[in-house]
Amino acid sequence: MRIGVPVRGILGIGPFAFTVLVAACGGGGSGSPASSLALFAGDVTGASGSVDGTGSLARFNLPNALATDGAGNVYVADTFNHTIRKSTPAGVVSTLAGTAGLTGSADGTGAAARFNLPIGVATDSAGNVYVGDSFNNVIRKITPAGVVSTLAGTAGASGSADGTGAAARFNLPRGVATDGAGNVYVADHSNHTIRKVTPAGVVSTLAGTAGLIGNTDATGAAASFNLPNGVATDGAGNVYVADTNNCTVRKITPAGVVSTLAGTAGMLGSTDATGAAASFNLPDGVATDGAGNVYVADSGNHTIRKITAVGGVTTVVGVAGQVGFVAGKLPGGLVFPRGSAVSGTSLYITLTNGVAVVQNRP
Repeated sequence: MRIGVPVRGILGIGPFAFTVLVAACGGGGSGSPASSLALFAGDVTGASGSVDGTGSLARFNLPNALATDGAGNVYVADTFNHTIRKSTPAGVVSTLAGTAGLTGSADGTGAAARFNLPIGVATDSAGNVYVGDSFNNVIRKITPAGVVSTLAGTAGASGSADGTGAAARFNLPRGVATDGAGNVYVADHSNHTIRKVTPAGVVSTLAGTAGLIGNTDATGAAASFNLPNGVATDGAGNVYVADTNNCTVRKITPAGVVSTLAGTAGMLGSTDATGAAASFNLPDGVATDGAGNVYVADSGNHTIRKITAVGGVTTVVGVAGQVGFVAGKLPGGLVFPRGSAVSGTSLYITLTNGVAVVQNRP
């Protein structure tokens, strides 16, 4: 994920109408708009499909990660459609690359390209989109014109090799994120590592050792993870990791020093607290904002958690253990949130078959 600019979307009543209605009913306090949850696109109650359209008329099929760009567009890894979707700030959804229902690994433009269960998606400052093409074991790049190429890895060949372009190997790569220099960071899920890919496609292992499962805080290869999913970066070059099976959120400095920002490995729960005293339940997508906060899609708790720079965890969307989409004033309700992305004052969340938006995010 990367930090974007303000984006708008709403449940059937126009881009800003919901916030206005809440404020008119007494929300927002002394001139500050109230935070609210609404449908942005698709059907979060469960209807799947691959329809391009606006807002609730669009359809997705188990989308995972999402990302925003500098123009306020939202990109979605539409996993079970094997496509990458794009939505305008107004919620108009189109298919950027791939064809729904067709798997493969072909590079090409738009509908001619093929993916195989893409899970991760990120953008860079030039408007390119990067994809963790999970079951192809590759990292793909999509230009703003929809031209798809393979940045690193070879489709169908799994492994853990560092190298350049097709010589590199991944094992079910999932979340991806970019930094200001154009590097791509990859949660190499089944290798239990975090990889780094330069703009030229040179792949190295930033932290962890392939095949080594654990929760050790250390530097580089001495650190260990357990099936990491989401990754995000901040302006200082730090990488944040949803270390899913450890139920923790980890932080990696540019030098590869790994620490546990929040949670304790093996301690599953929903406790709001600071650092090791906090607990999560299968955290998935992560996103950062310009103030140093990290937003976590805490999938098993059906919530979004916020972590401050010093590790203070609060639940900002949803109620732990409560399953169901509830729009309106926060906390609202969520169903298995997987991806999260910050854009200005908005927070985007992928749910079962759609995308929700929190306006005036807390």
